[in-house]
Amino acid sequence: MSTTRMQSQVLAALLGLLGTTFLFHSLAVHPQDKSEKPSATQSQSGGDSGGASTKESTDSSAGASSKESAGASGGKITDRDEKMLVQLAQAHMGEISLGKLAQDKAESDQVKSFAKKMVDDHTKALDELKQMAQAKGVKLPEEAGKKQMAMEKKLQDLSGAKFDKQYMQQAGKQAHQDTHKLLQRAASRAEDTDLKNYASKAIGTVESHMQMAKETTDSMKSSSQGKSSGEQSSGESKSGSDSSSK
Repeated sequence: MSTTRMQSQVLAALLGLLGTTFLFHSLAVHPQDKSEKPSATQSQSGGDSGGASTKESTDSSAGASSKESAGASGGKITDRDEKMLVQLAQAHMGEISLGKLAQDKAESDQVKSFAKKMVDDHTKALDELKQMAQAKGVKLPEEAGKKQMAMEKKLQDLSGAKFDKQYMQQAGKQAHQDTHKLLQRAASRAEDTDLKNYASKAIGTVESHMQMAKETTDSMKSSSQGKSSGEQSSGESKSGSDSSSK
């Protein structure tokens, strides 16, 4: 009986030892389980950080996009675009000034009518350009360019048929050809969307002016030739009449 009791005690001790060994083994194999598992606070912090990063990236992209958009259709424009805008304003002012001069000095009613059309159309185009320039912070000149002013000075010294001919040649043809080239350059090369659209629309108006100038000039030539022929015929008729009388 004593031996059996002793064996039971030994068996119980062995079982206890095995249990303790198994427990230590479990803790040794998986000590990082608890530390590796992120806490709720850490998870939330990481999420907030990622959200903040994503938001910053989105805000940055949106800001860049807004800036590019502003540069394209409003706000400060490039130096090259500003130069073209100023040149267009000077071209309009030159046509307006020359048109007013022609309305006072032209001999032909056709030239006067053409000049009035130039004053009206270029005044309207200049007003649109001024609004655009103001919105973009561009200060436009108050007078035409040197080339337009030299043209006007030259015309001021002429009168009658000579004035009409030179006005149609200089303001009607040459000045509009120069303006047409400037508009084409702005329509194709301008970085500012508003300036590009303005130039594209204005090209059609200038082309109609060029066509009108050609028709007016041709009509003046026909009238001049008819007048010369009439005077020549009248002279010949008078000469023949005088000869018959003799």
